[in-house]
Amino acid sequence: MEKESKAFLMELLRTPSPSGMEMKIQKKWMNYVKEFADEVRTDSAGNVIGIINPHAPFRIMLAGHCDEIGMIVSHINDQGFVYVDKVGGISHKPAIGMKVEVLGANGTITGVIGANAEHHGGVKDGFEFSDLFIDCGARNREEISKLVQVGDFAVYKREAEILQNERLSGRGLDNRTGAFIVAEVLKRLSHTKPRVGVYAVSTVNEETNMGGAYFAGAGIKPNMAIACDVTFATDYPGVDRKHGDVKLDHGPVLAKGAPINWKINRWLEESAKRLQMDIQYELTPRRTGTDADQIRLTGLGVPIALVSLPLRYMHSPVETASFKDIDQEIDLLTDMILQLTGKENLHPVED
Repeated sequence: MEKESKAFLMELLRTPSPSGMEMKIQKKWMNYVKEFADEVRTDSAGNVIGIINPHAPFRIMLAGHCDEIGMIVSHINDQGFVYVDKVGGISHKPAIGMKVEVLGANGTITGVIGANAEHHGGVKDGFEFSDLFIDCGARNREEISKLVQVGDFAVYKREAEILQNERLSGRGLDNRTGAFIVAEVLKRLSHTKPRVGVYAVSTVNEETNMGGAYFAGAGIKPNMAIACDVTFATDYPGVDRKHGDVKLDHGPVLAKGAPINWKINRWLEESAKRLQMDIQYELTPRRTGTDADQIRLTGLGVPIALVSLPLRYMHSPVETASFKDIDQEIDLLTDMILQLTGKENLHPVED
């Protein structure tokens, strides 16, 4: 991976982007892609769209969501402790003893999620998210209310780090890695000029309602679309193999199931063979649980595929992925798009 590209990825991972508050990260994404895109657009949902060949009649849309799971302030008690609710599928179990950044109305402040000492009985069994509280050091409600309000967001205070063997670990790899990947595919294609229009979208709200993907699909009206997200790696202790066989460093993951257009998958497989690249598979029999589900239902219907990055420890503060898999996913998508002529027939029942 180029030094500039890796620096951009790390900058995205440093930028808090809880679902519903993606403005800051979207500005950074927009400033990056405008250096090589033919055109950059935004919409009222908060999506940012980088485009190559905007006048081409055949349009492919790549979607990677930039939002992350987090917390939202629900209550402040008289002693100044801040209570929170979930934003997306965040678990309460890893939260005990973590540092957080509260994205307050008047700036960001640091807090800690309190934990009862073992000497006093420790954390109770069966605790829930509503039992969590953030201690920002305030003496009372009046003091903290000058900095934090109900409805403000919070995320874990956790810097991304590079582990051994080029493994990347941090908060919110789901799915700021996807937003990064679609930007890098656009960057690669800007040097080669594909024969189709390419619309790379950093989408919002995937973790909560997937509304960003619907807005983007409805506005672009693509002929085909690929969602770029993450999926569950199963190559670490404690994972039941009934959840599949997906490993880090073994390549991108293609979804198979009712929502997926088999022709797009075939073209991706042909590119993988051409690149001598390993690919993996996951099953999505009913729905994908990603932006692809909403894009598919826009307009007259959009043929979709899902290409995912293997990810360990999903929705935790230490999500872990492989730079090799990231690079290979960029290569795979770039090669596949370069083969498109703009005359492809995506109807499954027609040759």
